[in-house]
Order: sequence, then C-alpha cells, then structure tokens
Amino acid sequence: MKAWEHLKTISHHKLLVMENCFAVGLYKQGLLHDLSKYSPAEFFVGCKYYQGNRSPNAAERETRGYSSAWLHHKGRNKHHFEYWIDVDTDKGCQIAGMKMPVKYVIEMFMDRIAASKTYKKEAYTDRSPWEYYVRRKDVMVIHPVSRRQLEFLLKKLARDGEQETFRYIREEIMQKKPK
Repeated sequence: MKAWEHLKTISHHKLLVMENCFAVGLYKQGLLHDLSKYSPAEFFVGCKYYQGNRSPNAAERETRGYSSAWLHHKGRNKHHFEYWIDVDTDKGCQIAGMKMPVKYVIEMFMDRIAASKTYKKEAYTDRSPWEYYVRRKDVMVIHPVSRRQLEFLLKKLARDGEQETFRYIREEIMQKKPK
C-alpha cells in the first residue's frame, strides 16, 4: 500500500512541476524533472519511509541520521541548490554555493510550488512556498545571486499570484538572451 501511495505522490508532484515548467517554456526540464525518484535507490527508500504529509527523506533522516535517497537525489538534479555546492578556492577552499543557471532557479521555484501543493493539499496558498523557504533559508548554502532570484520569485508569487508570476517568468526572464 505504501508503495502505491508513494508512487501516486511522486507522480502527482512531477506532473505539477511539469505543467508549471511547460507554462513558462521549460519543456525539457518539465519532462525530465525528478526522474531519479523512480530509481531503486530513491523509490524503495521512499516507499519504506512514506507518510503522505511530508517527504520520506525527512523520516529516513530522523531514523538513520541521514537520508540515502536525498544524497542520491540532490547529486542528480540540478534544480536543487545543494547540487551546486562546491569548494570555493577564492575563499580559502571553503564550501560555498555556486551560481545556478537561471533555468534551474526557475525549476527550483516550480519544485517548491509543487511540493507545497502536494503536502499542504487544500491548505496551500500562494504564500506557502515562501513560508516554507523562510523556515529554512538561514541554513541554505546557496550563491547570493541564486538566492536573490529565488526569493524574488517566491515573494512575487506570494504577492501577485501564480498567473502573474508565471507571466513574468515567461515574458521577462525567459525572453532575455544569455550574455
């Protein structure tokens, strides 16, 4: 039963991200988003720790002290800021967030919307992704530019709603030519 529920949850999440990415022109990312969740390394762990109201990675982390599924996932999905953590030799070899390409910041934004909708269900509002972000932002190792971009989109969503924020992404961000 847990396997079926987990499959439904991750598929629902993936479909929401795909729809949102398509709405702003990120077709390839929408199609490929989170495919690693269907791999044995992530799927079976997700089934074991499935609860339905939060990520199974949190439950695995509480039980084992780490999440093997999350370690696998973040290393394969560029829309996670953790994928972009590296050693910054300009800062004396300390760990730092590297600047994310904007298309991955947008996918991360879409991922946060979908996760909030998936787990909050009827309690979701356009403020939910911002509220989730605020609770964890102080421990995020993310490049300052990528952080500003993500925060801008989350605040815009909370203030202006999904339709206007997606329009802005489509018409203002996606139309800019890379330098």
